[in-house]
Amino acid sequence: MTRYLLALLLLPAASAAVAATIEVRVSNVAGGKGTVNVAVCDKERFLKQCAYSASVPAQAGETVVLVEGVPTGTWAVLAYQDENGNKELDRNVIGIPKENYGFSRDAKGAFGPPSFEAAAIQVDGERAVAAIRLH
Repeated sequence: MTRYLLALLLLPAASAAVAATIEVRVSNVAGGKGTVNVAVCDKERFLKQCAYSASVPAQAGETVVLVEGVPTGTWAVLAYQDENGNKELDRNVIGIPKENYGFSRDAKGAFGPPSFEAAAIQVDGERAVAAIRLH
């Protein structure tokens, strides 16, 4: 699961003819270190290769990230805080993330990532809001 988060979060945002901006409110950001990286995925590419992403410097407490150019539809949003700036989600020797990460709708999986349906939000206008609490 976590080995895919880096690839998902670092892809450049793609443009679309009919598009919205997703305002991602990322809470529980640790000490304002590093960056907060966000990716927006459709069901087909969830945890594989997301088409839309953005990254901003971390702000202690809450960081707002705008992901632009997202077409209307159903999407899942994921985020992580790259505290040390190495552009990857650091993990321990057994693969558990050492840096904070989370999904839209505070979705969690039992033994791995949540399902797309658990994290899905609807984007149907010019602007949508997704809240993610990092863990």
